[in-house]
Amino acid sequence: MNDRVFLDASFWIVHRDEKDGNHPVARRVMSDLFRERIHFVTTLPIACETHAYFARDRQRRELVLKDFLENPVLTTENISHQDQRAAREILQLHHDKSYSLCDALSFVVMRRLNLKRAAAFDQHFRQFGEFEIIP
Repeated sequence: MNDRVFLDASFWIVHRDEKDGNHPVARRVMSDLFRERIHFVTTLPIACETHAYFARDRQRRELVLKDFLENPVLTTENISHQDQRAAREILQLHHDKSYSLCDALSFVVMRRLNLKRAAAFDQHFRQFGEFEIIP
């Protein structure tokens, strides 16, 4: 079993936004993953999206920064020039979809790292169809 899970901004946001209807699900998923001793992987674009979402909420904004900068079970994977080219190719090949550049970069990083699972509430991860989506 792969002991790493990619965390998308949609998951981080729901996990940190107590007003979101899926917040209890995200909390349960996070607890389950911690219990399984899963290591988390994300990217700087994911961190930027999540931080931007909470930009007007000082407490959550600082908590999110702490999540990304001080979490010992999280790796923030660098985006290479090759990743950027591959993401553009995904966007060109799937022009009928509404994937964001951040989504495409996530897909590429997951492929490169051979990650099979992603925690995401973003329907684009399911739509892409290559990964097991949690929840």
